Amino acid sequence: MEVTRDDISSWLKHLQNSICEQLEYLDGTATFLEENWTREEGGGGRSRIIKNGSVFEKGGVMFSAVHGDAPQFLFQEKAHSIIEKQHEKPQFFATGVSIVIHPQNPWVPIIHMNIRYFEMSGGVKWLGGGIDLTPHYIDATDAQFFHQALKTVCDAAHPSYYNRFKKWADDYFYSLHRKETRGIGGIFFDRLNDGDLSFNQNLNFWKHVGETFAPTYTHLVNKSKHKPFTAQHKQWQLLRRGRYVEFNLVYDKGTKFGLETNGRVESILMSLPALASWEYNYQAEEGSAEQHTLNGLKKGIDWVAGKG
Repeated sequence: MEVTRDDISSWLKHLQNSICEQLEYLDGTATFLEENWTREEGGGGRSRIIKNGSVFEKGGVMFSAVHGDAPQFLFQEKAHSIIEKQHEKPQFFATGVSIVIHPQNPWVPIIHMNIRYFEMSGGVKWLGGGIDLTPHYIDATDAQFFHQALKTVCDAAHPSYYNRFKKWADDYFYSLHRKETRGIGGIFFDRLNDGDLSFNQNLNFWKHVGETFAPTYTHLVNKSKHKPFTAQHKQWQLLRRGRYVEFNLVYDKGTKFGLETNGRVESILMSLPALASWEYNYQAEEGSAEQHTLNGLKKGIDWVAGKG
């Protein structure tokens, strides 16, 4: 039986529920605030925000399912050729879950995940998504664990996926004006709808990416959430958050998509931290943990092999 967009949307709602429950348990004190919203042009979403917790300073687990006239930037050559035959304004449907978590403790990394499904006029459809990690302080053991978890998911689907999607993440999560990656990357993919695998095979892979978020992040949080930190560590965290903000506002396609389709601004910008900082011409001390982190913000590092 063919999987419908309603099936996919329903699965994403269940994923949102599951992840929120696990994050609340991990924090121990804070709970998610929920807000349901509608989009005038069609569709809506369910925004869930956690803040001021024992572990999480601010985070969001957002679900949306929107539809309407397709924005121009969604088109590709294949879609154009199909849509042009219809002699009508192209329509789109998009549903997904997007997550960004900003922890209290500087030793716990920021994490982001987005998995999404797009459908356009003429039967054009595809899957997209990714998951990446932004440590304030790079820890080679954590990086190896994180990338190995993603590689395991990718390898179960296709032997080429991890290397392809890791490179895609390195290239995507890169701040050109800073000449640095946002963090240690992860995997990123878009317009996944053909190739060696069927749509349903890719759908299973896509679901596994979503399901790996909670256990992977739980391990990383539990390892470092009680680690002591100083005011210097906290200031560095704020500076790294500032770089995170720069990327999301200048380069992130999800932000662009949300704003250009008249999405809900509060939900779109939930990825921004509660507090961030910018210091003029900051220079890390040679040999410091901060300098070590800056040295690791490069493309092409083999984190699985522990070469970071």
